[in-house]
Amino acid sequence: MAQKSTVYKVELSVSDMDRNYYETHKLTVAKHPSETDERLMVRVLAFALNAHEHLEMTKGLSTDDEPDVWQKSLSGELELWIALGQPSEKVVRQSCGKADNVIVYAYGGRSAEIWWDKIRNSTARFDNLRVVNLAEAETGALAKLASRAMRVQVNIQDGDVMVSVDDEIVYVTPDNWK
Repeated sequence: MAQKSTVYKVELSVSDMDRNYYETHKLTVAKHPSETDERLMVRVLAFALNAHEHLEMTKGLSTDDEPDVWQKSLSGELELWIALGQPSEKVVRQSCGKADNVIVYAYGGRSAEIWWDKIRNSTARFDNLRVVNLAEAETGALAKLASRAMRVQVNIQDGDVMVSVDDEIVYVTPDNWK
């Protein structure tokens, strides 16, 4: 029998001084049985870094033709496609053709570096692509903050990110690779 997703309730407060965005989002996040706490928290972080009133979590791992997070215009066009991890060059190419802007949040330490070295040249032609690396120690620390009901505060200033859940704080410094 197939396992079901675990539902996480997240109250996400974003204070983004870089974009002058201050809002609280109530998210219901389904964690796929094969998804780790690290990946779940990277999804929440990616949402916070791009927070917007039209940004949405998608079905994620359970659907091949959707990103992890997306933003659509009021008329249904894909404005932003956010993927996590180390998507294949083919997936990156297809994503760049579907959306106005694509952001890949890579994580996983050395394996992310190897992935980027492998596909970097083939992505040079995509002006609508950003690739951001998240350090393994930072995403590992985020994973330890995961719980089924979370109040997450994310403060962003000068590109530096502070994520707090209860009394625990994790500092994240996204590294822009492209």
